[in-house]
Amino acid sequence: MLSFILLALLAHASPIQCKHPHPKINIIILAGQSNMAGRGGVFNDTITETLTWDGIVPPECQPNPSILRLTANLTWVEAHEPLHADIDYNKTNGVGPGMPFANTVLNKDPNFGVIGLVPCAIGGTNISQWQKGEFLYEQLVKRSQFAMQSGVYRAMLWYQGESDTENQQDAELYKDNLKRFFNDLRFDLKTPKLPIIQVALASGPGAYIEEVREAQLKTDMPYVKCVDAKGLPLGPDGLHLTTPSQVTLGQMLAHAFLGY
Repeated sequence: MLSFILLALLAHASPIQCKHPHPKINIIILAGQSNMAGRGGVFNDTITETLTWDGIVPPECQPNPSILRLTANLTWVEAHEPLHADIDYNKTNGVGPGMPFANTVLNKDPNFGVIGLVPCAIGGTNISQWQKGEFLYEQLVKRSQFAMQSGVYRAMLWYQGESDTENQQDAELYKDNLKRFFNDLRFDLKTPKLPIIQVALASGPGAYIEEVREAQLKTDMPYVKCVDAKGLPLGPDGLHLTTPSQVTLGQMLAHAFLGY
């Protein structure tokens, strides 16, 4: 009789709910200098004489529960603008290409999964500062390796080179330094086919913009694509992309990424 009662209870019991493991995060590394960190909406406040972000976040840059950001203290949080506020902390950050990139990817592919953005860009940096052994390179590797514990590398978005337009030797050596950086990073991240989408300069403070652009457009490496930012509207300083330009750039990067 007891066994009969037990069988009856089991038959009417609620099914056991199994918790599925959290899906792996699709890791996107963001590196380079100020136009990757984001200066969209940053303006000179004539009253305080300081650079200030206007706080305007367009629809393409709005937060999404499926878009995370790795903070400076290596914690995953929901991403929001400005992405690099605690990374490029000595500068005033605004809108960059990271959020419009991620939102565009999810809009085009709703089943893509969770995106984890890893901000690493620092304004005003030269390609030589991103070489193996230098602080910025080692920080980039450290943050990327930590992120890897939660997911899988999907790509690095790279926008840098403005600082290398000021010196002829820097411009002439740019291509070799860039290729060495890409190769070293892939080796240290143990991802020899890591997709890299770099941006060809839209601007630069020096006289050697075209030399750097040529190096970027003709990198000629496997799994490296180049998106050309030339012609995107710039802010009053003639150097940094406006918020609408950053949205456009993020969408361009997303389309290049989805084409892999």
